[in-house]
Amino acid sequence: MPAEAVVVNGAPREVAGRTVAELVALLGLPADGRGVAVAIGGEVVPRGTWAGRALAGGEHVEVLTAMQGG
Repeated sequence: MPAEAVVVNGAPREVAGRTVAELVALLGLPADGRGVAVAIGGEVVPRGTWAGRALAGGEHVEVLTAMQGG
């Protein structure tokens, strides 16, 4: 894994230095974050802090989306 890569949902991505909000947008998820949860290192990141939370190389990020259905 490159030094500046961030592991997103198990795969390295070159997003170090970007914010959580930018990552969510890059993934094509709703800009308002509805139905989206983000955890970094197993800790949930509150939606209100996404714009100011920069991603650092080596961090492990999980981005989850809510799904409807049964």
